[in-house]
Amino acid sequence: MSAARWRQIRYGLVALYGIGYVWWFFSRGIIINHVLVLSSMALFFVIASVGRPPGHWLRSLGDFALFAAMWLAYAESRGIADQLGFPIQVESVRNIDRFVFVGNDAVVILQERFLAPAGVVRWYDVVGSMVYYSHFIVPPVTIAVLWLVSRTQWVRYMRRFATMLFIGCVLFVVVPTAPPWMAGDPDYGYGALAPLRRPTGNGWRHIGLDAAVQAWDTGRDWANPVAAMPSLHSAFSLFVVVFLFRWVVDWRWRIVMLAYPAAMALSLMYFAEHYFADAIAGWMIVGFSFWIWRIIEERTDASEEPAVRSAVDVELDTGGEAGLVTAQERDD
Repeated sequence: MSAARWRQIRYGLVALYGIGYVWWFFSRGIIINHVLVLSSMALFFVIASVGRPPGHWLRSLGDFALFAAMWLAYAESRGIADQLGFPIQVESVRNIDRFVFVGNDAVVILQERFLAPAGVVRWYDVVGSMVYYSHFIVPPVTIAVLWLVSRTQWVRYMRRFATMLFIGCVLFVVVPTAPPWMAGDPDYGYGALAPLRRPTGNGWRHIGLDAAVQAWDTGRDWANPVAAMPSLHSAFSLFVVVFLFRWVVDWRWRIVMLAYPAAMALSLMYFAEHYFADAIAGWMIVGFSFWIWRIIEERTDASEEPAVRSAVDVELDTGGEAGLVTAQERDD
């Protein structure tokens, strides 16, 4: 069978996979379970490798192993963040926010002024829920699309992503931090804030997407609640924007892209999931991961002979729109 025919089959299977992913999302909920995350990504790697030579399959196995190791390390580190005896930070992070907002508790003010009584959902609750839960969709979808389109860019992405996750997970362990809802919860006895609500899923339930958030509501009951500093919700949203930013030349779309991490930080504060300081810490980690890998890659490139770049990288760098042929497709 010709390479072109295999390519058609492969992309057809990927399209079916995408449809199945969307169906699962709306009918069964967000994929956050460790086994489901790894199984769904493994299935994607298999589908995206159909019709390719044996060498490609071996490389795909290695790439999946990298993703699996990164994901499991992230999941396990969050689980031990409050088990090593480090003191839980309660007032310190709250005080940083008070300094930024001139003595005010911004998370409390947001809920007092905008959060409706229980049972009432406003339009910005729906928008906030969509932004919040996009954390579980946008990064893995970006990883999958990049791997399918250009492994060169996928490697660049994963280097930075893994570095960001590693730093974040280390901080989870050594700086366990009570999020705002916990700091104000009378059951925990901290009394650092006024009592706050956690209405993250109200917006989606309001538009009939109960199943989409049920998995998360169940999962957060056993997730470690003090893995709050830094905010990886904020970090992930900025990370994707920064990585894709150089290929978007229209300034209007750039503004839209930058609005995403800003909306994420605001939603996290409104839902009492994070302080603004958590978001700042997440953004700083993103900046460091891009900075350090830029230095490493520039030094590596300077010490090696120039290599032929994949056509897709040339197209992406120059804003081209036609005839993309990836390095993976040339393996066919």
